[in-house]
Amino acid sequence: MRPGTDYQGVATAYEAGVGDGACGFGPSPDMMIGAMNTTDYETARACGGYVHVRAANGRSVTVRITNECPLPCAPGQIDLSQQAFSRLGDLHLGRLAITWNLVSPGSPGTLSVRYKTGSSQYWCGIQVINHRNPVAALAVRTSGGWRQLGRTSYNYFLSADGTGCGGAIRITDIYGQRLTVNGIAIRPDVVQPTSVQFAQH
Repeated sequence: MRPGTDYQGVATAYEAGVGDGACGFGPSPDMMIGAMNTTDYETARACGGYVHVRAANGRSVTVRITNECPLPCAPGQIDLSQQAFSRLGDLHLGRLAITWNLVSPGSPGTLSVRYKTGSSQYWCGIQVINHRNPVAALAVRTSGGWRQLGRTSYNYFLSADGTGCGGAIRITDIYGQRLTVNGIAIRPDVVQPTSVQFAQH
C-alpha cells in the first residue's frame, strides 16, 4: 500500500468470527476489518493499516487490515468482514467493484507493543498494535547501535539471536516518522501500552 494512491479491485466477504487473522492482533474491538490480498499484504506490511473502500454505488466504509486473503484473491482485492461488506451492498451480491486507498484515522489512541510467546533475552519477536499508520520497520537498540529486525508474514519482527531484546524499540511508519519506545519489559503475550502514536497524515 502506498500513500496517495488509488487502487482498483473487488470486494468480497468472509465470516470474520472475532476478527482475529493472519496479522495476529487477536479479537478486534469492532468488525470493520478486512483481509488484504497477498500482493498488497506485502509480508504483513499492510497489517493494521486503515483503508477507505468505495463502491460504484457511492457507498463507502473504512476498515482496518487484520488478515491476509491468499490466492485466488487477486491484486487489488479486499475480503471484507460480512459486517463491513454490508455497508457497501447486499451480501448476496458476493462481489463488488471497488476503489480503495490508504487513510490515516483521526483518533486511534496510543500504540502498544507485544512480545511473542517464548520471547526471552536470547530470542524475541516484537509486534506493534493499534498504530495509526502502517509500520514499515522496527529496530532495537544494541550495544553497537540500532539494529533493524526482519518481519515475518505473521506480523512479528524477530531478533533470532536475542540482540536488543528488552531494550529500546524504534518504530518507523510508511511516512518515515520514527517513534522510540523505552521501558517495555519482555513479558510474552502481554499487550503493553505506550504513550506514543504516529501523527495523522
